[in-house]
Amino acid sequence: MDYATLKLIWWGLVLFMMVGFIVMDGFDLGIAMLLPLVSKDDEDRRLVINSVGPVWEGNQVWLIAGAGALFAAWPLVYAAAFSALYVPFMFLLFGLFLRPVGFDYRSKLADPVWRRWWDRALVAGGLVPTLVLAAAIALVMQGLPFRFDSALRLHYGPFDWHWGWFASVVATGVSLLLLHGASFLQAKVEGTPALRARGLAILLAPLVTLCYLLAGWHLLDLPGYQLTGLAGQPFDPNAAISPLMKGVIPQSSGWLGNYFDYPMLWLAPLVGALAPLASGIAAWLEKGRLALLASGLACAAMLCSVAIALFPFVLPSSLDAGSSLTLWDGTSSYKTLAIMLGIVLVLMPINLGYTGWVYRVVRGKLDRARIKRDSHQLY
Repeated sequence: MDYATLKLIWWGLVLFMMVGFIVMDGFDLGIAMLLPLVSKDDEDRRLVINSVGPVWEGNQVWLIAGAGALFAAWPLVYAAAFSALYVPFMFLLFGLFLRPVGFDYRSKLADPVWRRWWDRALVAGGLVPTLVLAAAIALVMQGLPFRFDSALRLHYGPFDWHWGWFASVVATGVSLLLLHGASFLQAKVEGTPALRARGLAILLAPLVTLCYLLAGWHLLDLPGYQLTGLAGQPFDPNAAISPLMKGVIPQSSGWLGNYFDYPMLWLAPLVGALAPLASGIAAWLEKGRLALLASGLACAAMLCSVAIALFPFVLPSSLDAGSSLTLWDGTSSYKTLAIMLGIVLVLMPINLGYTGWVYRVVRGKLDRARIKRDSHQLY
């Protein structure tokens, strides 16, 4: 296997882990944000919380795996992204801190004030990470303000804001995970939370599609890049080991160049636009599992549409186009990627098998009678 193929495989693996996180942990975040909207009393809130009680910690493994893979496989991308986005990622971290303490401490006391404040913490623990992750996607596509000097030292500058694009992407992210969470609740619980979740899913579905199409319209205003070789030479992905060993020129079609070059790729954004509507229709027909499948497909398709638009870039620079990082020049050595691939081939099937087993064990719907019967064993 040559170096270029190995780099391409790792691009696919990193994307797979990101999709896994959005699909698997996305409904956890959505449910947390929906907590005050779908429950009428404390038992309903416990019902909502315990719908993800057995799986939320395992779902976050995808985020840890993705961040670890980014650090090991794309160290330059990790360094540039985590430095440029240091402040929002700190908010992401503290938002995620609220989730385990909220789950574990909320029901320790029966005091309504105590539980109400932990409910607010859980809502914040769902909303803040969602906002940060959606904002990060928007900022990456408009370009992060970094550049490399001749010694590959990073330098940073001010952000170049495109507010229409930024707002539409954030709105898409929040509404999408709300839809994903509502679909999961309809499939997993019974009673008032399921009925309210169904109504919200029907309303959210067209909103998600509208926001996604609006983001696509604003994408036309963003400058896109095209990869070239140096001094008129063709680009060699096997030889690119430094971000300064390439040429980058503006692309007239912005970030839509790959779609115009390969029209079959339009299938990804088409599915991203239609899957939320399918989820809403399934919710209206009271097909909760089908609605969840469609909302999960929407999450995957939208994230893939972003990756396809950027390819082969993974971290564009708004300060210096030539410093933009691609899957060819932002990676680790051949030996590192090969060793990590072997580890992934062993551990990923175990993770997937364990995840499938957990969901099989906890299959079935949850109701208020179960909350009352096992009150001391549940969140």
